[in-house]
Amino acid sequence: MRGLPVSTDPNVLVGYGTSDDAGVYRLRADLALVQTVDFFTPIVDDPYDFGRIAATNALSDIYAMGATPLTALNICAFPIEALGTEVLSRILAGGAAVAREAGVAILGGHTIEADEPTYGLSVTGRVHPDRIVRNAGARPGDVLILTKPLGTGILATALKKDAIGEAQMAEAVRWMTTLNAGASKAMIACDVHAATDVTGYGLLGHGHEMARASDVRVTFSASSVPIYSLARELAAIGIAPGGSRNSAREHAAFTDFSREVPDDLRAALRACDALDAIVGAVRAGSGIAVEP
Repeated sequence: MRGLPVSTDPNVLVGYGTSDDAGVYRLRADLALVQTVDFFTPIVDDPYDFGRIAATNALSDIYAMGATPLTALNICAFPIEALGTEVLSRILAGGAAVAREAGVAILGGHTIEADEPTYGLSVTGRVHPDRIVRNAGARPGDVLILTKPLGTGILATALKKDAIGEAQMAEAVRWMTTLNAGASKAMIACDVHAATDVTGYGLLGHGHEMARASDVRVTFSASSVPIYSLARELAAIGIAPGGSRNSAREHAAFTDFSREVPDDLRAALRACDALDAIVGAVRAGSGIAVEP
């Protein structure tokens, strides 16, 4: 991204410079568009649940900005000859069910042939330009709150490796298909200073984006972070998403772990994607600290 030209359009209120969850473009003094796109390969076996999870994930980027999602477009790559149209229909039906629950109109989309299924949404929302919630507004003295438990990436990896079954994924699927609409309304009502959607870069990765964008130090209380108990057990035996090793190296550059934080909890925090729980605080400084 560093080699790409940066937009000089004054109506671009949020671009990619601070790694925010969505871009924001001002249409008029009291209205701005919020836009995001998110898609990935299956993390569960059931096509309908995969569609629901992918759609919920994409919508979360809009909610994290304090915005209201309005419309969406399907994005899908699919091996039609290998898996057939029924599987594709179930994926799209799952996405449509979540969009309907969110009050979002799916206007169409685009599908291509591919060797592995991939699905997600491009979502457009609206927000007042003065009420955008960014990841760059955290202030010393703020508390950090998570609204979902961590560990879905670990569980999904275990499922792919046949280390667990669908029954052991059920709780995670329930959380992954729960819209963040309520959490978004609550944070707006509380006039929060900053927010972000914790997904692919994990708690530490997204936490660092917030710390860097806000020019603060983020401190997590490891024992307060809600993590699926099974995810922690799996992390302890080395089961984690494929990118976790690279993520751990990146996290080491900005994260200070207390020696009192157990190794299995360190592994879970590094690998996790995100119960209302106060899990830390914002302080002056830079980077990430993880305390017991």
